[in-house]
Amino acid sequence: MKTSGFREWGKRFAARGSILVFFIMAFEVMIMISPFAFFFYSVFNPIFHWLDAYPATRWLTHFFLPHMILPPNLTLKIIRISGSVLFVIGCTAFIICALQVYLGKIFKRGIANRGIYRFVRHPQYSSLGIWGVGMAILWPRFIVLATLSMMFFLYYFLAKDEEKRMVIQYGDSYREYMRNTGMFLPKIWGDTSIVPAPVNLFHPKKIFALLSVMAVVIGAGFVCRSVTLNSLQLKSKDNITLVSIMPEDIEKDPTILNAIKYGSVGFLNKNNDYLGYEMPVDYIMQGMIANTGAVHHLYKQHHTVQLIIDWVLHPFEHLRRSPSAQMAKMNNIDPAMARRHHCPLGIHNQNMDCNNCKYRRVIFVEVDNPSKKHISREALFGFNTTRIPVGFIDVDTKTGQIINQKRVASKTAWSDVPTPAI
Repeated sequence: MKTSGFREWGKRFAARGSILVFFIMAFEVMIMISPFAFFFYSVFNPIFHWLDAYPATRWLTHFFLPHMILPPNLTLKIIRISGSVLFVIGCTAFIICALQVYLGKIFKRGIANRGIYRFVRHPQYSSLGIWGVGMAILWPRFIVLATLSMMFFLYYFLAKDEEKRMVIQYGDSYREYMRNTGMFLPKIWGDTSIVPAPVNLFHPKKIFALLSVMAVVIGAGFVCRSVTLNSLQLKSKDNITLVSIMPEDIEKDPTILNAIKYGSVGFLNKNNDYLGYEMPVDYIMQGMIANTGAVHHLYKQHHTVQLIIDWVLHPFEHLRRSPSAQMAKMNNIDPAMARRHHCPLGIHNQNMDCNNCKYRRVIFVEVDNPSKKHISREALFGFNTTRIPVGFIDVDTKTGQIINQKRVASKTAWSDVPTPAI
C-alpha cells in the first residue's frame, strides 16, 4: 500500500511539475521586463540556445503571432484582443474559484458544489486553461504552445485523480454531484465517467491522446504563423527588405529605400541580406531588435507592473507609446510634453507634433541562412535563418535625408536571448 501511495504521489508531483514548466515559459514575457530578467535567463537561456542548435527543435524558440509589430489586419487584431480578454477572464475566474474552495475548507462546508462548482466540477482547471490560451496569444513563442498542450492533458489526469479521491472520501454524495455537473464545462449531455477509472499516463491510448492534443494546438500555431507572415507589410529593394512596425508607415517605405545607398550607410554590405524594421524613433520595444540605448532596456525601468498592465489592457496602444510617454502617463504628466523633451533626435521644437513625426528609425539586422543564397521578404523570418543586429539610421521621410546612423553591437538589449522577429 505504501509503495502504491508513493507511486500515486509521484505521478501527481510529476504532473504538477510539468504544468509548472508551462507557467515558467509563459511568464517569460513578464520576467524579461523585470529587474530579475538576467537571473531568469542565466538558467533558461542555455535551454533556448540548446533548442536553437538543432533544426528539429529550433522552431520552439520562434514566434507564431506578432508581438513587436502592430497586427496589420483584422484577423490578427481580433486574435490579439482575444488574448487579453482570455487572460483577464481566466485570472479572474481562477481567483474566484480559489476563494470559494479555501473558504469552504475554512468553514468546513464539505464538497465544493456552490457557485461555479454548481455547474462545473473543475472550474479552476478550466480557468487556468483559459488563462493559458490567453497567455499563449500574448507571448506567442512555440514552446509556450507545446507546454500548453501538455498542460491540457495533465489537467485531465489531475482532475481524474482528484475525483477518484473524492469518491473514496465522500462516496455516493460525490457520485451524485458528478451526475449533475460537467467536468470542465457545464454539462450538456450525460456523463459516462461517474466512477473515475485509474489514469495510466503511459497507456498507449493516453500517449496517442497527448500527441493528438499537441498536434492540434501546435498546428494552430503554425497556421497563425503562416497568416502572420503573409500579412506582413514588406517592401524590398536589392538585398534590403523593410517591415513596418506601424501599418500606416508602409507608404513611407519607398522614400526610405531610395535614401539607402551603399557607401552612404557604413554598416551595410551589398553581399549580405538585411531586414530593416521601420518604426518611430522612440518606439518602446526596439531593444528587442537591437541595443539602441539604455532607455529601451525595459528590465531597467523598474515599472514592471505598470508595463504589464499596459501590455494586457491596451493591446495596441502600448506599442505606440514611447518610454517617455509611458512614464509620463504613470506620473500624471503631459505625455506630449514628455515626448518632446526626451526626443531621441535632440529636436527641441515647441510646435512639434510627435504623433505625426516625419522622422523614422530603421534598425537593420543581417540575415544569414545555411544555403548562403540571397533571400528576401518572408524568407527572412524562416526557422533556419540567423538575424544579427548591425545598426540603425534615422530618416526624414519627407526629404529622404539620413540624419543619423549608428552601428550597434551584434546582440540585443537582452544580450543573446532569442527575442521576437515579428
